[in-house]
Amino acid sequence: MSAVLERIRRRARLTPQRLLLAEPGDERVVRAAEALRRERLAEVAIVGGSEDVRATSRKAGVTLAGVPLHDPAAPAEIERTAQALRAARGDRLSAPDLERLSRDPVFQAAARVREGLADCFVAGASRPTADIVRAALWLIGLRPGIRTLSSFFLMVLPPVAGQGERVLLFADCGVVPDPSAEQLAEIACLAADHFALLTQEVAHTALLSFATRGSAEHPRVTKVREALRIARERRPDLHLDGELQADAALDPVVARRKAPGSLVAGHANVLVFPDLDAGNIGYKLVERLGGARAYGPILMGLSLQANDLSRGCSADDVVEVSTIACALAASARAQRPPEPGARERHPATPPAGH
Repeated sequence: MSAVLERIRRRARLTPQRLLLAEPGDERVVRAAEALRRERLAEVAIVGGSEDVRATSRKAGVTLAGVPLHDPAAPAEIERTAQALRAARGDRLSAPDLERLSRDPVFQAAARVREGLADCFVAGASRPTADIVRAALWLIGLRPGIRTLSSFFLMVLPPVAGQGERVLLFADCGVVPDPSAEQLAEIACLAADHFALLTQEVAHTALLSFATRGSAEHPRVTKVREALRIARERRPDLHLDGELQADAALDPVVARRKAPGSLVAGHANVLVFPDLDAGNIGYKLVERLGGARAYGPILMGLSLQANDLSRGCSADDVVEVSTIACALAASARAQRPPEPGARERHPATPPAGH
């Protein structure tokens, strides 16, 4: 297993988080739930009816003893989610939409996180990203000071030419189609913080472009240049540089020629793409042609943690993305001051007869 993922697993085990999975009919999700429980990576529960989950677990060849189930048809689940949706959306939802979403396991999972009944949720193995993002934005919301939800992939490249594995973070590859300079600056700062948190290494963040330091002039280059200015102004503590071409960001020899004196060029470990086309294409090329493992998309900027899944994911991917979600949720919890009158959390109660 990747060294960085093993470190993330150790962190998740130190403070097990209450994790919800919300796709009871997906065999990959059910296998992942069993593995997360067995390896003590989370206090995992599934939003799903007992008959549905049992049928899926039989097909998957796993048992789910000790994994709580929350029945989406239960009146209490529906009412809790309806109240959360009314509080979040007011009269912007029609009555039919409110009824439909209140019975949706993904929205029920988000409502449980909102109400403090869980620490994070993960979904998207069989649902489009838009559904997961909508549930997270409406019912969990953005952190104070954050204006845009975005995402990243943790990329683990295999050893090459005698060098050990390489860990990079790519952003944004899953949410914001064409970020403004302001949004790009925010993505860069969040990506740097997440890389440092997950790897315990200093982030060297490159804002990528088809130009390097004035080698071309174009509105797209200007956007990246302006994003760098904003990011540096907001976070002078971070190592940021741009606009950089990918070779200047990653290759020390090219960097000495194209961007001499840069703290980032030549050894960037956080790559910020100028738009979703570049980010999505870039991570899939590195994954498919470079043999990298891509973990994500991990959502950034929420007040509480939620993660999307690629619909091409494996059960192992669900486990790793869920573990990353739990590690981030635990870190965020540790950084928050205790709430007045807060009581110690108790482990989730196992389902009766399951």
